[in-house]
Amino acid sequence: MRILKLGLLLALFSGFTAILIYINEFFNHDENHQLSREDWDALQSLQSGFQKCVSANGLGLQAITGKNYCQVTLSYPSDTDSKWRDPKTGELEGLLFEFNLCEEVATWEQVRNSTTILTREFIDALPNGWEEYAWRRINKGILLNNCKNKALCVEKLSLVLPETPPYVPRQFGRCAVIGNSGDLLKTRFGKEIDSYDVVIRENGAPIENYTEYVGKKSSFRLLNRGSAKALDKVVELDETRQEVLIIKTTIHDIMNRMIREIPIRNPVYLMLGASFGSAAKGTGLKALEFALSVCDSVDMYGFTVDPGYKEWTRYFSESRKGHTPLHGRAYYQLIECLGLIKIHSPIRADPNRVVKWVPSRRTIKAARIASEKLLRRVGAGSEDLLASCSIVKKQVKRKHMSVPRLRKAAVDHQKFVKGTTMYPLEHSSGHGHLCTVPVD
Repeated sequence: MRILKLGLLLALFSGFTAILIYINEFFNHDENHQLSREDWDALQSLQSGFQKCVSANGLGLQAITGKNYCQVTLSYPSDTDSKWRDPKTGELEGLLFEFNLCEEVATWEQVRNSTTILTREFIDALPNGWEEYAWRRINKGILLNNCKNKALCVEKLSLVLPETPPYVPRQFGRCAVIGNSGDLLKTRFGKEIDSYDVVIRENGAPIENYTEYVGKKSSFRLLNRGSAKALDKVVELDETRQEVLIIKTTIHDIMNRMIREIPIRNPVYLMLGASFGSAAKGTGLKALEFALSVCDSVDMYGFTVDPGYKEWTRYFSESRKGHTPLHGRAYYQLIECLGLIKIHSPIRADPNRVVKWVPSRRTIKAARIASEKLLRRVGAGSEDLLASCSIVKKQVKRKHMSVPRLRKAAVDHQKFVKGTTMYPLEHSSGHGHLCTVPVD
């Protein structure tokens, strides 16, 4: 009996020891990524504040915590009308959506310090950039045999490929991203939208005849594949003919021909974007990504974000099917409660509305450092922003726009990164940056 008791105690001791070892390994798996008590407190604070923010601002949405400080589920009220059906399974879109706060904080903080316009500099600096990246950004690029004929690939991209970034982080102050939702017709946001420093629109959304609802100012326009193939029609939407057109997909022969022959004088660029997983669908999110990379603050209008909204329409056309609309609405609520954007809608029409329980920059910074450590990001936990550079290419000193034309916030950012241009690396291990460092 005594032997059995000793055996049982030994087994319990061994099990307890194993648990301690597991916990110790979890916290000390990599000394460079070890999370301190302060790191865990930062993640707990972020998750707790996020729950309160969604409850206070989510119009019925609730945030449910997961098994750790990163996981959270956004839940719609049970009476929410789900209309979108999966085209493959025919199943209605659900009312629960899981997100990873750590991934979101780390990725969006990376975006805010990056350029999101594709440049020649980026392709040249990327290992095998022409063979493995550039040819995928060209329509029917597979026929170009991985750009074996580099001159042909350069020619295909030349009209939309600036040498260096035309825009820098913090270049603009207040920016508005305008979606195409029919809920814009329920408000008259026109004058309010025109008060922003920069206005970003989507695809073929018209301005004429709708100015009292959507405003008349237009600085940038994000285009999907279909709209990009109709550039001649898109440029007519802006009377000033000064809109900058940004394509989120590939360069087409049709586009090239129109730019050369019509000709189209508007600046036209390709979007270089980060990866946001399954929530990152549609031109709207790419427009927000671009805005957050060049603006201090970003407000969004016309994205049908309210859970009680029953329709799925565009303000300029009949009803249409959206892509996972509930998922998208939940995601926009998520990034509002991370302090990235402010949502405007018929139910949130007060321009002075205060978003409650938004995390402070100090909280976000602490959560970003902790998240990077947990996710094993490149440069995790470093105060030096350039520590996130997994690829570094030195460049001769080159001309961006002259410093006096930049806002103080943009100049301060340039000093902070020592003049380095940072590009997000898509689908890369550790989600680092490609950095081009100026040298005299």
